[in-house]
Amino acid sequence: MSIPSSLLTSAGLIGGFAVARATKHRHWGGVVAAGAGLAAMETCRRRTGVVPALALGATYTAALTGSHPLAKKIGAWPSVFSVTGATAVAAHLLAKHRG
Repeated sequence: MSIPSSLLTSAGLIGGFAVARATKHRHWGGVVAAGAGLAAMETCRRRTGVVPALALGATYTAALTGSHPLAKKIGAWPSVFSVTGATAVAAHLLAKHRG
């Protein structure tokens, strides 16, 4: 049994930000976020194929980059939670086994 891609994306976005904030080294947060994002894509690929996995990767990347300007408007943690929720929904829908 594999970990759902929606859980992996959530762990990557929230965990990556938490690690970056706690260590005061953004690159460590990036390592966490990248690892979880790649794991989520692989889980999605195994379940539904390459195209949904690539779409998930694009969604995850957009969430990571979009959270920064959003944080300037609503705050860091609210931004992280907002993009995490949206990405989790997308991950769930993209990783649904079709057939």
